[in-house]
Amino acid sequence: MGARLVQRPGPAASLVIRGARVLDPAAGIDEVRDLVIRDGVIGGDPEGLEAIDGTGMIAVPGFVDPHVHLRTPGREDLEDIATGSMSAAAGGFVTIVAMPNTSPVVDNAAVLGTLIDRAEREAAVRVGFYAAITVGQKGKELTEQVEMAELGAAGFSDDGHPVSDAGVMRRALQYQRITGLPLVLHEEDMTLSGRGVAHEGAVASRLGLAGIPPVSESIAVARDAVLAEYEGGFIHICHVSASETVDEIRRAKERGVRITGEVTPHHLTLTDAAIASLDPARHKMNPPLREESDRRSLIAALLDGTLDLVATDHAPHDADEKEVPFEEAPFGITGLETAFAVCNTHLVRTGEVPLELLVRRMGSDAAAALALPVPTLAEGAVADVALIDPEAVVVVGEGGFQSKSRNSAWLGEQLHGRVNLTIAGGQIAWRP
Repeated sequence: MGARLVQRPGPAASLVIRGARVLDPAAGIDEVRDLVIRDGVIGGDPEGLEAIDGTGMIAVPGFVDPHVHLRTPGREDLEDIATGSMSAAAGGFVTIVAMPNTSPVVDNAAVLGTLIDRAEREAAVRVGFYAAITVGQKGKELTEQVEMAELGAAGFSDDGHPVSDAGVMRRALQYQRITGLPLVLHEEDMTLSGRGVAHEGAVASRLGLAGIPPVSESIAVARDAVLAEYEGGFIHICHVSASETVDEIRRAKERGVRITGEVTPHHLTLTDAAIASLDPARHKMNPPLREESDRRSLIAALLDGTLDLVATDHAPHDADEKEVPFEEAPFGITGLETAFAVCNTHLVRTGEVPLELLVRRMGSDAAAALALPVPTLAEGAVADVALIDPEAVVVVGEGGFQSKSRNSAWLGEQLHGRVNLTIAGGQIAWRP
């Protein structure tokens, strides 16, 4: 059993990128040279191929995002497979995996099969789908996981909701021995976070907002790490936000637990100081933006491998949904089209994260952590390539978005890093 990743059919790419920095850290490739793509495969004879000037650009393995929300089925007014996958392509992503907290929830084979069929017609890049851990994501009854694994689920997640019952989580880990698929976990102790809408700290207190303490995340991670250790299972932790959580993941890894974790661009680059604007379209998300000490801890964990990858948690919302008081607005921001530029601008250009490490954490490491196909620029591989001008300045939202939604934390901000070409699964997926 394994993830079924699907993409709409299209012509194979044949072109040569001239004089780019070809950078694939996982494959040990870093040199300025031509990159040939013929019939959708890396390498071959460049004779007669269209030439693209890559001077000053980087050609990297396309990015992989195992945490996006495509709002399909049920809220196609916010996003659908076509627009979400094109948003991914515009951000240099070649593979994405969608969460199941839709309407209806992806908790049975019929809904999952319909999504896979639709993606085969509409997806600009490879798309996979998680199925829910529990029926209706209510945390009580396990879904028919073996059936959905056989159909091609990429894993199981109740993202948006924690699995609060330890017994249910234990049974899910036991079923994992049959499916072999990851459990992708939204970690939150709801008895601690309650009706909180922002990080529990000085900023929320000053604004009169109910707080979400960081221990609501770390306590849940600690419990599930112990269960995974006991059952010999594998868990992946979504959108890590707090230094306490980093400590729990690090301790778990040190004692041999099979646990991986992701961090978002917004948690790596923003703090709860941003919510002083009381703009929920830009700065309300769950888990919330936390303090500078947490941000520094997340960066350190990304550098040392405690956190394995960068994922966007791309969460489109309608403007009307967000144009309400901060407390009433839904959680979530978009992120696919801005992820590299945000990290490049605020982490790489500041000297905090090497470019080579960022490319790994957004590409090969992200794929490997969730048992997805690893993109590579090695000779003979299917072409999964992002061609990026790391110095080009882009104004977020100035030319519109491929996504249907505009709830970006960086709307109007100048960022460095423009994706000029994305080839996914051997096909040209993005070329502005």
